[in-house]
Amino acid sequence: MPAKLGKVLERNPHLSIYMQKYAQETNQTPKFVDTLSKDISKESHVDVVYPVGDPIFIHLHGSKDMGQHYDVIQPEMTEDVTKQYNRVVDRIFVESHKEKIHVTDEEFNEVLDRLLGDIVKVSERGAPSKLVQLFKPSSKIYLSPDEMKLVEYYVKRNILQNGVLEPVLRDPYIEDIHCVGVREINLYHKILGMVETNIRFSELAELDKYTKSMSERMGRPASLSRPIIDGALPDGSRINIVYANDVSVSGPSFTIRKFSTEPLSSAQLAGWNTLSSQEAAYLWLCLENGMSVFVCGETASGKTTLLNAIFPFIPYDQKIFSAEDTLEVQPPHSVWQQLSTREFGPEDSKVDTFALLRSGLRSRPNYIVVGEIRGKEGNVAFQAMQTGIPVMATFHAASVKRMIQRFTGAPISVPVTSMDNLNVAVFLAGVYRGGKLIRRVLSIEEILGYSEAMGGVMTRAVFVWNPVDDQHIFRGMNNSFILEERIAVKRGFKDKRDIYKELALRAKILDKMKEMNMTNYKTVNDILRAFQKEGVSGLPFTV
Repeated sequence: MPAKLGKVLERNPHLSIYMQKYAQETNQTPKFVDTLSKDISKESHVDVVYPVGDPIFIHLHGSKDMGQHYDVIQPEMTEDVTKQYNRVVDRIFVESHKEKIHVTDEEFNEVLDRLLGDIVKVSERGAPSKLVQLFKPSSKIYLSPDEMKLVEYYVKRNILQNGVLEPVLRDPYIEDIHCVGVREINLYHKILGMVETNIRFSELAELDKYTKSMSERMGRPASLSRPIIDGALPDGSRINIVYANDVSVSGPSFTIRKFSTEPLSSAQLAGWNTLSSQEAAYLWLCLENGMSVFVCGETASGKTTLLNAIFPFIPYDQKIFSAEDTLEVQPPHSVWQQLSTREFGPEDSKVDTFALLRSGLRSRPNYIVVGEIRGKEGNVAFQAMQTGIPVMATFHAASVKRMIQRFTGAPISVPVTSMDNLNVAVFLAGVYRGGKLIRRVLSIEEILGYSEAMGGVMTRAVFVWNPVDDQHIFRGMNNSFILEERIAVKRGFKDKRDIYKELALRAKILDKMKEMNMTNYKTVNDILRAFQKEGVSGLPFTV
């Protein structure tokens, strides 16, 4: 047994018990790893255990043919300990009113530690006899050290953290969480795809309580009169709740899109071929020079991921104004005015994205960001572009034709002659290759303008994805309207074609980041900022 695993098992005896039991039942011993390799998706059979933070571990096992399973390994409470846990929780809620109101999770953790210290007496001998308690009465609940560890874990997991979902919300390899009524929860694993878990709610009442509690934590309480809730958990993960049984036939249900603490970088996405270095360089030039860019695609195509990845292309000293109903955008700029809608309360106190954008027009931003355009706020976004303020946004549309149809139709109703205020639209999709879901930029379209003779809005695909060889093709070489007529003119190039040399330089910089494995978001942002300040001489490598 490796020394490291020995220490892990010593700290977590429940993991040792689980692995021994599994080995007895299957005659197989799972491989313990710190991190997962993407290569496991190619294996016919998977059997690995990995940590997501003591005392929680994940066991992936199974085959592609028979199905792959995701089992959470965590300490289990006996019936007696569960009774003691319930007593402790009841006392915590009784005593908590005496505590100061906490603001941060750290303060909440301190409150729980203090309450546990007041309520619980840790003793190897257990509770004193009834005779002793008769003469020396104590309000303490007596627990052994091992029982105390268990109770403390579940108290903090269920009150401070995310309850039964805490293990999967900790797991960096999880993308989506799906709960439909009282049945095993399903997950979309970034490497293995959809897997079934050993996590479930024992009864509808428990699920009902949990979904209602989550909605209240977001400040958007679910009820029979308001059964559908969209919002974000404290860690930023996006959640959709359908609360009422008559609406969600199998019982309350919810879907969670996991939030990444650090966004993915443009260099990382280029390394995965989500887009090419040349496409990223094109977007770099666009955003550096004040072009309006919309990121479009279907649900779960990677729109917000790409939007966050390309924010560092905007010069570091610009003011960013963002308006969202679910907080997801993460520009790295120091001057960032982040506004969120208010959907609840009296009618005259509600604030929608439309109102936020109108406010944004008065705050003199260099860039306006709309988390997602759905309705009439799209018209305000185009008004902002007409005043000279560039706009970035995500939008649900699978093609440039559909995008134009949606923007020019109700309820957005942008005049078709105004569509050329938008400069560039990027289209993404989730596609399956070899049984695995991957994200790809399908095309980057330039909006040229409205032509009465042509009977509509003229567009040009400067990049397209070839699914046969998984390559991104640059059709805009010496033929890009935005690069030549907008950016080259703005920068005063004598020969407009010199803009393609700038494009090549930025593509080389991104390729160098990939080559030197300098791809995490902060590193990429620092490199781009140095380039914005000092040019090529500010780079930490030669190109």
